[in-house]
Amino acid sequence: MGNSRAYPVLRTTDAAEAFRQARRLCELLGNVEDKVWLFAELATVPEVRDIAALAPGLPFDYSENRTDPATGDYLRFDLDVTALEDAALAEHLPLTFSEDVERERVEAGILAALGEGMASIEWHGRWPDDSDADVDWPSKYDGVQVMFHGEEAQLGDWTEEHTVFVHVTKWGDLPLAQELAAHIGSEVLGEAQLGW
Repeated sequence: MGNSRAYPVLRTTDAAEAFRQARRLCELLGNVEDKVWLFAELATVPEVRDIAALAPGLPFDYSENRTDPATGDYLRFDLDVTALEDAALAEHLPLTFSEDVERERVEAGILAALGEGMASIEWHGRWPDDSDADVDWPSKYDGVQVMFHGEEAQLGDWTEEHTVFVHVTKWGDLPLAQELAAHIGSEVLGEAQLGW
């Protein structure tokens, strides 16, 4: 068990550039999963609608804990966002989205769907020089992540910048992270962070 180590390899205020460089790193991954993990903080009705179009039928949740005033029980957001009128949906904002989504759908539409909130895409696969190269499935540690409006792999404070991370073994692998960063003309930009 354990978490990957995430090395930041690019920071930019250009979301399209961060996404492009993350995709370049993904080209190095073997056995990339067909789904990516997509997380988004959604503060407006159009943001919710855009993510719902990328991930039809998948659930959303309240961004903050909400309780029933009468019982004190925690409330879950279990409504179909596509069936709600804009005014009704606005009463439930802000929402979050955090689910596995078809990779092709996300890659084709995420830049148009990005709002002002934090968002993250995680691609899982296997780096070519992984010590278990004979294994034919994704590693639980290897992958690429782009964090829009954030500098931390595990969600932190909102920033203007977007950060690309490479994820490696739970023990860390600085030489591999440096090699991957060099592939996109960059370098490792800080200490390894706790990954997925």
